[in-house]
Amino acid sequence: MPLIEAHDVYKVFGRKPQRAVERLRGGASREQLREDGYTAAVIDASFEVEQGGIFVVMGLSGSGKSTLIRMVNGLLSPTAGSLEVAGRSVSDLDSAGLRALRRDKVSMVFQHFALLPHRTVGENAAYGLKVQGVNRAEREKRAESALELVGLGGWGASLPGELSGGMRQRVGLARALAADTEVLLMDEAFSALDPLIRREMQDQLVELQHRLDKTILFITHDLNEAMRLGDQIAMMRDGRIVQVGTAEQILNDPANDYVAQFVQDVDRTRILTASSVMEPPVATLGLEQGPRAAHRLMREHQVASLMVVDRNRRLHGVVTDDATAAAVTRGVDTLDGLITPAVTTGPGTAVAELFTAAADSPVPLAVVAEDHRLLGVIPRVTLLNALGAGASAEVTMLPSGPDDTARNATEVPA
Repeated sequence: MPLIEAHDVYKVFGRKPQRAVERLRGGASREQLREDGYTAAVIDASFEVEQGGIFVVMGLSGSGKSTLIRMVNGLLSPTAGSLEVAGRSVSDLDSAGLRALRRDKVSMVFQHFALLPHRTVGENAAYGLKVQGVNRAEREKRAESALELVGLGGWGASLPGELSGGMRQRVGLARALAADTEVLLMDEAFSALDPLIRREMQDQLVELQHRLDKTILFITHDLNEAMRLGDQIAMMRDGRIVQVGTAEQILNDPANDYVAQFVQDVDRTRILTASSVMEPPVATLGLEQGPRAAHRLMREHQVASLMVVDRNRRLHGVVTDDATAAAVTRGVDTLDGLITPAVTTGPGTAVAELFTAAADSPVPLAVVAEDHRLLGVIPRVTLLNALGAGASAEVTMLPSGPDDTARNATEVPA
């Protein structure tokens, strides 16, 4: 079951918001409501956040994303629709229930740190625990552990004013981690940081999420940040969620012209991964087969090389048409001495990191799992074609290889 679920959620500000919701459902525009004194902040929003994932809500100023996150922790109540955290409707909680929600289930990391300037770093990290009534020894222990996690071990006795902006934001993150809630809500948490520190914080957040398996709802107006962090991304415009999907889905299949225009300048090479551009090999060669079988397969499929795999599809290398043709001419019956190492990569490798390897390899790149099982291959032409108009000049200068020439004659790359 998803940890956070929103179904047909509306948030309208005004004297009779329910009436405004009915007008929206009847086709009234946000602008028409504004003329009558209503502000439709969130309109018919539905999404689910799976446990242990990073769900990013991306939108420009005024799109409704901050209102949405405030409904998740109960700071605002939906005008209509349902919003549940861990199976409980936030709207149905009384004051005590909301306090319990924020104490046990949901913690918040703010854009401008929200630190108490006259308390030490350690006291700031432990502040939420103090509010919860945790005894001093326990909260100091948990705060110190959280500070270690975010790279601030030894800074507990310092004051916030002695820290850089990036370090202060780490204290805010440590405070949320010390509370040990299942969900972290992060509202533009890194937008006040300079680009280098911002990237470091993004890296640390991903690392912490992998280690701690927290569920993170992250709000941002920065598309590159959304693409870099989100397992799932909700694109918002004028109060509505216009698309939910992975970064690759949004890049490759935008829901409308608005999304397409938004993503047109994204560096696709930093978002797309080997798994998203790889394709099944047209044929593979069994480890027990010989040069004649290899030569026949390459002629049948018009390729210049074959990946060699065992019965468990573990990759052992690659054979080429020149080598196998020569072996057949000599009457050789085994692959001994014909198999050469394949250039391999993992499925999560960014496309930007594949160009050099693709340029240096005369055969397609092999995408392998951790156990070296062959998952797919990436010929040069497929790498370039998958990027489409987003390919850089550097990429388009990659030399073609023999497999690319053969594949161009017989297939349309995926």
